[in-house]
Amino acid sequence: MEDSKMYGIKELADLAGVTARTLRYYDEIGLLVPKRANNGYRTYSAADVRTLQHILLLRKCCVPLSVIVDALREPAFEIGRMLSSHLNDLCRQRSELEETIAIVRHAVAGLEAFEAMDDKQRFEQLKKDAISCFEDEYGVEARELYGDAAIDAANERILGMSKAAWDAKEELEQRIKNNLKLAMSEGDIDSEIARMLAEMHARWIRVHWGEDGYTPEAHVALAEGYVHDPRFVAYYDDACGKGATAFLVKVIKANVG
Repeated sequence: MEDSKMYGIKELADLAGVTARTLRYYDEIGLLVPKRANNGYRTYSAADVRTLQHILLLRKCCVPLSVIVDALREPAFEIGRMLSSHLNDLCRQRSELEETIAIVRHAVAGLEAFEAMDDKQRFEQLKKDAISCFEDEYGVEARELYGDAAIDAANERILGMSKAAWDAKEELEQRIKNNLKLAMSEGDIDSEIARMLAEMHARWIRVHWGEDGYTPEAHVALAEGYVHDPRFVAYYDDACGKGATAFLVKVIKANVG
């Protein structure tokens, strides 16, 4: 290719194996802007041809046009470095996708097994799944704070629950969230609804810890830890609104003990 040779839009389109419409679009979005001849026609230099080669290679590698536009405007643009970075992103996405596929496959298999169970088996599995989720999410920290014996005992209480007790626990958790919303709307941590909220939260802890394991001091200490744990913040804030976790802690500290 001669460095001084200029190409018209049709000539370049035929040379590159693209349509003239594509080249016009690249011009419109600022991706490949040619010079204009005196008659107004687009003319492409050898440098433009080289840029088009880069664009087509990047597009073949599924790099979005918007990313290519920004990249070509960088003075230090290097196609090799850009492709290496894109490859790293694709490998990371593949790893995440493979992990997601494995999770979904496991979920499908678990659902098929769950559907084959009778009501009693499903309830027992539901309790086991709840314990498994707790152990995955909070188990390490909980065992460090309270010891294996306390957590094992809490898990046994869950496994030993009747259907009525389980449903009552689930209803209590929802009532805590509902009352937290109401208390937040009042904005008074000493109101009657706030006192009810603190008592319901204490009842919820007794369900898990047992009557002998509950103390007001331990309740307050647990609540104070909520605001320092993004998982608890997300649990209450997502359900009841931003700031719900911090407000709940204030309510507990004001009404427990």
